[in-house]
Amino acid sequence: MKKRELIQAVATHTEVDNKTAAKLVEGTIDVILANVAKGEIVNISGFAKFAKIKRPARMARNPATGEQIRVKAKTVAKITALKGFKDIALGVAAAPKVNTVRKAVPAPAKKAPAKKAPAKKAPAKKVVKKVVKKAAKKK
Repeated sequence: MKKRELIQAVATHTEVDNKTAAKLVEGTIDVILANVAKGEIVNISGFAKFAKIKRPARMARNPATGEQIRVKAKTVAKITALKGFKDIALGVAAAPKVNTVRKAVPAPAKKAPAKKAPAKKAPAKKVVKKVVKKAAKKK
């Protein structure tokens, strides 16, 4: 399942529009990433634990030659599946039921586009001036 499919499934399951579901999914991911980047552990009960782990420098052995080599210290991302997730994934527990059929959700009312006012004819200034001038000449 790709991100777009996940958003569609969340929208269908929660009976909201796709834009709202996309904001929720992406917002959740952003919050998790921001907190893990700070060094905090994010634990979603029954699902997974996200953490940033600092590994110290150590001595390791090259398996091909048996030579000792030094491994530098590094920081790694670690995601641990929790018991609830493992039980469902391995078939020990039943998976939650997901709505797959979207109910008719009334679309939000859209504003009607502003109608242009009918084109007005330009006032006949020249004609009025000519009529006034002719009337003045007659007097």
